[in-house]
Amino acid sequence: MLNIRSFNLGPLQTNAYLLTGADPAKGIIIDPGMNPAALVRSIEGMEIEAILLTHAHFDHMGGVDEIRKLKKCPVYLHALESEWLTSAKLNGSLLWPDVAPPLTTDPAEYDLAEGQVLKLIGHTFRVFHTPGHSPGSVSFLCGDDLFSGDVLFKLGVGRTDLPGGRERDLFDSLRGKLYKLDEGVKVYPGHGSRTTIGFERVRNPYVTM
Repeated sequence: MLNIRSFNLGPLQTNAYLLTGADPAKGIIIDPGMNPAALVRSIEGMEIEAILLTHAHFDHMGGVDEIRKLKKCPVYLHALESEWLTSAKLNGSLLWPDVAPPLTTDPAEYDLAEGQVLKLIGHTFRVFHTPGHSPGSVSFLCGDDLFSGDVLFKLGVGRTDLPGGRERDLFDSLRGKLYKLDEGVKVYPGHGSRTTIGFERVRNPYVTM
């Protein structure tokens, strides 16, 4: 069974997820955002096998540097955003000085790509490349749990007016990939509350099937 804890982090209220399997002392983190103190307290004494990034905007990677150094764990990120962790301009933190200081960290240890399968904490995570909000946005599917980053929200979708965003790509990601998943798949987004694929297919005001 996959155990999921969520943390609402930073000024943009980014959802970070701490996932554990059968061994509660081993976990992975999806999108450690800014001001990660609550998350850091929760992983005290734990082994963190990996940090998975749905994309590299500053509000999703703000806690990477602190947690990676603390836990000596690798970071996974899509290759199209390989330079974003090292560039405050690319990850957006330089463009939003009223929200965040310039944020940078070392590059990711591993690239992510469409169709990749990761075996972590005794579970299998399938990678979907879901661009539109950003060129390297990915979603992670583990069983019936989908971590969608800023691609799909409850009754919403990710904005496409940031550098590298593209509305057509976003719609293709949703209709061509995520909406083809089973309707009961639970969606854990980068912001806001949980939803399901079936609910969004019918009710999402921006993109339906």
